Amino acid sequence: MAISLAKGQKIDLTKTNPGLKKVLVGLGWDVNKYDGGHEFDLDASAFLLGDNGKAASEGDFIFYNNPKHTSGAVESLGDNKTGAGEGDDEIVKVDLATVPESIKRIEFTVTIHEADARKQNFGMVENSYIRVLDEANGKELIRYDLGEDYSVETAVVVGALYRQGAEWKFQAIGSGFSGGLAALVKNYGLDA
Repeated sequence: MAISLAKGQKIDLTKTNPGLKKVLVGLGWDVNKYDGGHEFDLDASAFLLGDNGKAASEGDFIFYNNPKHTSGAVESLGDNKTGAGEGDDEIVKVDLATVPESIKRIEFTVTIHEADARKQNFGMVENSYIRVLDEANGKELIRYDLGEDYSVETAVVVGALYRQGAEWKFQAIGSGFSGGLAALVKNYGLDA
C-alpha cells in the first residue's frame, strides 16, 4: 500500500524500501471544464540540484527538449500533450544508484505550456498528483495529491527526491509559481 503524503511531509524512500535502485516518478492531472479555445499542454520537468539548490548547467534540466541527463540517471519518458486518459500523464525515470554524487536533490515540476498566451493556470487543473513507483515491480510507494490550492499559478514544484547520506528521501512540496517555466528556470539558477 502506497504512503499518502500531505504538503511539506518528508519520508525515507530507500530506508523503508531496502534494495530500491530505480524509481518511476509519475505525474498526472485532469483539466476542469474549460472552454478557452485551446488545449491544455502540461509539461513535467526535473531539475537536478547541487548543495546550493541550483542546477550547475542546462544539462541538469530534464524536460521534453532535453529528455535524458548525461549520466543517464534521470530520463523523461515523453511529453503527453493533452493529459487525456487514465493514469500517469508523464513519467520521469530515476536510477538512484547512478545519480552523480554532486546532485543532492531532484525537484519535479509541472508547467502549463504557453499558459499566458492561452490564459490558462493551475486553477483550471484538478486531480493533480505525483507518485513514486518501484520500477522493478511497478509497486506504488508514495503518492502526493496536490489538491485545488492554485488559482493564478502557471508552474508548480510538485515534489523532490533528495539525498541524505547514503539514503534517498522524498518531500511533498506543492509550491506554486507565476511566470511559468521561465520563472522556474531562473529560480534554479539557469538563464530563462
